[in-house]
Amino acid sequence: MPRGGGAKSSSAGRAAPAPSYGSGARTSSSAAPAAAPPRAAAPAPAPVAAAPPPMAAPAAAPPAAGGGMMSGLMGSMASGMAMGTGMAVANRAVDAVMGPRQTEVVHRHEGAPAAAPASGVCQFQQDQLNQCMKSASDATVCQSYLDALKSCQQQA
Repeated sequence: MPRGGGAKSSSAGRAAPAPSYGSGARTSSSAAPAAAPPRAAAPAPAPVAAAPPPMAAPAAAPPAAGGGMMSGLMGSMASGMAMGTGMAVANRAVDAVMGPRQTEVVHRHEGAPAAAPASGVCQFQQDQLNQCMKSASDATVCQSYLDALKSCQQQA
């Protein structure tokens, strides 16, 4: 497909100014270029096949979708390891500047069962239940000992 009749898009009769290298003198853009000697009209060049239009650069390929479960999992693991390493380095830097931190752990037994009643009351039933649980392979065999212990604790 020829564009514009197949002729090059240079203006005839006007020459481009010669480049100046190292002259140091600059002319303003409003100054007229030096007058070139007039040219005689040259015969029209032979028709040349127009160059094909430039092809657009191919778009970047989108990331591969559906890489499977392992692609997302491995990315998450790598991110987590990098985050953990960064945190460890930051903690060491803070410890180097501020001194080591001292932590004190206080254990609270909030989920523990209520305190057992006095050791003399229901101790016999408790011992019987423990002995049965150790020797029996089935816990349902010891149900009578458990019932006796519960009734003792309710009476106490």
